[in-house]
Amino acid sequence: MTHLRTVACLLPLAAITLAQSPTTPQVFGYRDFSQQAKWDKAFMAVPDAKLAGEHLKTLTAAPHWASSPEDYATAVYVADKFKAAGLHTDIVPYKVLLNKPVKIEIEAFDADGKKLMSGPTPEHVDPNKFGGDPFQDDPRILPAFNGSSPSGDITAEVVYVNYGTLADFQQLAKLGISVKDKIVIVRYGENFRGIKTYIAQQYGAKGVLIYSDPADDGYFRGDMYPKGPWRPESAVQRGSIQFLPIYPGDPTTPGVASTAELSDSKRIPQDKLQNNQAVIPTNPLSYKDAAPILKALGGAESPRDWQGALPFTYHLGAGGNHTNGSKVTVHMHLEQDIALRTIWDVVGTIDGTDPTQKDNWVVAGNHRDAWVYGAVDPNSGTAAMLETVHGLGDLLKQGWKPARRIVICSWDAEEEGLIGSTEWAEQHEKPLTHAVAYFNTDVGVAGPNFDAAAVPSLKQFVREVTQEVPSPKGGTVYDQWKADQATGNSRRRHTTEPSDSEIRIGTLGSGSDYTPFIQHLGVPSTDIGSEGPYGVYHSAFDNYNWFIKFADPTFVYEQQQARVFGLEILHMADAEVLPYDYQLYGKEIVGYLEAAQKLATTKNLTLDFAPALAAAHRFAAAGTAIRTTQSNPPSNPASLNEALRAAEQALLNPAGLPKRPWYRHTIYAPGEFTGYAAVVIPGVNEGIDAPDAPRAQSQLAALTEALNRSAAILEAAK
Repeated sequence: MTHLRTVACLLPLAAITLAQSPTTPQVFGYRDFSQQAKWDKAFMAVPDAKLAGEHLKTLTAAPHWASSPEDYATAVYVADKFKAAGLHTDIVPYKVLLNKPVKIEIEAFDADGKKLMSGPTPEHVDPNKFGGDPFQDDPRILPAFNGSSPSGDITAEVVYVNYGTLADFQQLAKLGISVKDKIVIVRYGENFRGIKTYIAQQYGAKGVLIYSDPADDGYFRGDMYPKGPWRPESAVQRGSIQFLPIYPGDPTTPGVASTAELSDSKRIPQDKLQNNQAVIPTNPLSYKDAAPILKALGGAESPRDWQGALPFTYHLGAGGNHTNGSKVTVHMHLEQDIALRTIWDVVGTIDGTDPTQKDNWVVAGNHRDAWVYGAVDPNSGTAAMLETVHGLGDLLKQGWKPARRIVICSWDAEEEGLIGSTEWAEQHEKPLTHAVAYFNTDVGVAGPNFDAAAVPSLKQFVREVTQEVPSPKGGTVYDQWKADQATGNSRRRHTTEPSDSEIRIGTLGSGSDYTPFIQHLGVPSTDIGSEGPYGVYHSAFDNYNWFIKFADPTFVYEQQQARVFGLEILHMADAEVLPYDYQLYGKEIVGYLEAAQKLATTKNLTLDFAPALAAAHRFAAAGTAIRTTQSNPPSNPASLNEALRAAEQALLNPAGLPKRPWYRHTIYAPGEFTGYAAVVIPGVNEGIDAPDAPRAQSQLAALTEALNRSAAILEAAK
């Protein structure tokens, strides 16, 4: 990463001009892009790398866990920047259920009662080596804990279950090892941490320990912090274990906004909470604390693909004959203060001016709360967003006025379960039926490699935006993105696009604030970030010191991200015709169904795919036809735009998915047993995976209805 330090802190306007075509490009959604190109150029001259760095330094000066006084201070800072740019700004409170650790104690003992470890060990690196860490000793750092974990005081034998995926638990059962009444120890990775607990409690486990294995983000990957960017031995990955695939947001108010004035009578009582909250205690560990437990485990050797990078052979533990070691017993004593707490979203708006479009909102957001300091996650995104707002404010002073209303949001309590965004989206469900896009950023900058995920209708939109923004490496963001994918540098998110696509863009699953918009309300969404070797996720070491050493020392990638985010907003706010690509959307859905049909065959399920495939082909044909209309739109495209927006919303199933009706999108949802990763046509595919033929057939019928609804809207559009 040394070369990054030699890059000039500000990319000059000349670089922006060179990044653009000498002639005005043809951009989907515009009859004539020339005026927009001028506004784009004026905007891109404003976001300032140095100012982004100052924002980041201020936002990460103190740990700011959601609902803390330090968290509120960041809300005030963001609100002041919004107001300074000319946005109408509100700090919006919600009362939500959060757990705060009072006491976290984990002890492990061998068969003779000898203590193997007592923790969690405080996160600490040697202050005399490689510059140490100036933030690690702040007394405001909370003990490492998992959001949504209940309190518990339990003692049990330990079983190792690899990553804690459904397949891992199934494999353990095939080996004849039960986890009933045991404490399972699993490593981070492969699925969302909450799903590890979700599956463990279904298998009868008594508690869960989740540790970070050095194979995944520690010394096995490269030098540890502070020498390098990877996780040091004492670093702990915190995180929520709320069962996001059931529903996100405040656990007491699914589907209802948890406003400050909401009466307790309209909330689910704490003693009646179920579905998305764990019932067994769960806590994270560093690999320093996990190693003595894993090293002492007896029983059979673990399957060889379960072996991590700690310097000993991994065994499965309880349930075997305890050869090659002895059983390990762990005592977990977790005391959580679980209470309704106030969080604060910051919402800034710029009113639209087109009489036919002004109520069609363009929403953009990033969360602000962090487990500790959150330099990369999320405040690299916040710093970039503030420079986006800086640029929009400058355009307002130059006389620019958007056609559509722009709403910029700084979400709170995302880390606890996408809470701030979900409550706001539920509160504004009616106006959001007319929202034309939601643009998200979260981990804005972890390194130099741009990446994105989007609903298919906005994939080409993202590509076009990145073709306009200069990259600190030279050329455009698009050029570098394409080069990164060609060389394998991009840790591209799950995608279903064919490998010969021009640039492959990920599929939206969950784990960030786009979830309530696309998967609950049907608002077309994108998510952007810039990646790199990032081993301190959710630890105390994700701080300003790590960031300036390993992520973006001169903040030029902050500047880049501010520009990309801003052009997304500008183009969607002012495009004459909504730039949705239903042609690609249709092709992808046909592909999803064909893949599901093959999967059903391998599972020996007899399902009738014919109606769904016919509806998918109808939708694809309507998408191709509407693309021609979009390229040659009527003089007043208001009704065309209304149909384009309504077609996405028609893909919602009002009844929602089986077992989790909060998720209503028939094409995309987080997987019940994956959490972050998307499952496409989820009702169908999860019915096949179960396997449950009646459920899968019922979901095929619901999908068929949704596709025919959407296709009919596109066919009637004028």
